[in-house]
Amino acid sequence: MSYRRGLLLAATFAVFQGGFPLVGAWGGEAFRALVERFADWIAFGLLLAVGLKNIIDGIRGGEDASTFDVSRFGIICLLAVATSIDAFAVGVGLGLETSMAQILPTMLVISVVTFAASIFGVFLGKQAIPIPDRWAAVLAGLVLIGLGVQALLK
Repeated sequence: MSYRRGLLLAATFAVFQGGFPLVGAWGGEAFRALVERFADWIAFGLLLAVGLKNIIDGIRGGEDASTFDVSRFGIICLLAVATSIDAFAVGVGLGLETSMAQILPTMLVISVVTFAASIFGVFLGKQAIPIPDRWAAVLAGLVLIGLGVQALLK
């Protein structure tokens, strides 16, 4: 992944991680029961689907392994949404307990930390020992499925 794509990934994750709690806060009471009940399952389903696609493409190898390109903006957005759904649920709770003036600085901190962590991850990925595409795809799929399982267990 190029550094430019890495910046795009970091910015997209930061916007979703910081924005979903804000949107959740605006949703407030109307969405609280629905979000609390299904957020973990939605996150699990999205991460499972993306993870399984990664694993299948990695096992098939060849050109199929490159069809799931995490540098594509649509894929980045899908991953950002899947990893931010629980932040929406947190935002609903924040919206019921605090004012928007108190929520906005929190969302800014979440966005900045997410951006910094994502950039750091891209940098580490550039410095790491190269892993064959097939193994990288399978490993990435397993990590995404693990994140989905974690969402269900908490």
